[in-house]
Amino acid sequence: MDRAQLADFLRRRREALQPEDIGLSRGPRRRTAGLRREEVAALCDMSVDYYSRLEQQRGPQPSEQMIAAIARGLRLTLDERDHLFRLAGHTAPARAQRTDHVSPGMLRILDRLADTPAQVMTELGETLAQTPVARALFGDETAYEGELRSVGYRWFMYPPARDVYPVQDHPMHSRAFTADIRAVYVKHGPGSRAARMVDALLVGSPEFAALWEAHEVRNTHMLEKRLQHPEVGILDLACQVLVDPDQGQTLLVLTAQPGTDSYDRLRLLAVIGTQRMAMEAES
Repeated sequence: MDRAQLADFLRRRREALQPEDIGLSRGPRRRTAGLRREEVAALCDMSVDYYSRLEQQRGPQPSEQMIAAIARGLRLTLDERDHLFRLAGHTAPARAQRTDHVSPGMLRILDRLADTPAQVMTELGETLAQTPVARALFGDETAYEGELRSVGYRWFMYPPARDVYPVQDHPMHSRAFTADIRAVYVKHGPGSRAARMVDALLVGSPEFAALWEAHEVRNTHMLEKRLQHPEVGILDLACQVLVDPDQGQTLLVLTAQPGTDSYDRLRLLAVIGTQRMAMEAES
């Protein structure tokens, strides 16, 4: 681990990242070159003290998970991400056609959707980044590990995952998730991560096994979603998907028709999400 070079690289990347790059207004009193340390720490989902110690050449060697979070927070390219891993004393992740690293361009779009439920997901339904409103609606989906990272796997194997959808809609979503998993399985074939997930679900979920046997195919995303939240109630939302074919990722964006109850509830949820984000940053 090269503490001096790591600290220098973090500082220079932080200073190069501007408030406008992450959807913040510059403000008349800002004198810091680039972002403040507390702003970067919030982007990386870590404490200000932890991040500051890295820039000051102090503290323990950061884990690979921490380095990956910093790479996303600082909007690094793949080359810059690999450089950061090596400075921290880790082997850079293998380059593959499909990666969990979110491109700076996709993150710039996400930053401009701060008041909207939006999240970047892999083709297996693993959430890589969320807006505060998406986190308020779905919970922190980036915190799951292993197979539970996949929303389709959670749907069949982790009952609380269904709480965000009205119970009468559950059969429809079960069929949709099964079709989504099948599409990825067919794309990558036996021996793939999707195949291993299918094997686990066939053993662990009779519901999935029955739906898998039905062999339904669905090639389009649901354009309308009905969700529920314990504080704001039912939301009828339109679903739009932006695909990044190079990364094998999608940006899911949920919006409400202006003038509807769902629109007002979504605005309230945005306030809740912002408040929770501020409380997490303080803690």
